[in-house]
Amino acid sequence: MADKSLHCWVYRSPRKQEMYLYLADEDAFDKVPQALLERFGEPILVIELELSPERQLAREDVNKVIANLYDQGFHLQMPPQLQPGLYRGNLD
Repeated sequence: MADKSLHCWVYRSPRKQEMYLYLADEDAFDKVPQALLERFGEPILVIELELSPERQLAREDVNKVIANLYDQGFHLQMPPQLQPGLYRGNLD
């Protein structure tokens, strides 16, 4: 497959802040496991994107997203992991 660009739809979870679901086809929730949809909540459309290897995404590897969309029809973006060890509080 020479042209690796792919149109996708991105939905956010109403239950989990910063959790997003990328779909290869608009409203193609039949590709997403039912258990995941139940935990995700009623998806809310955020944006339509044209993905390509040259495009940068803020928190995801675009090539991984494209591969997941081609292979399984969806990609789940989890919220960033908090690193409490980096915050040491007020040391005064």
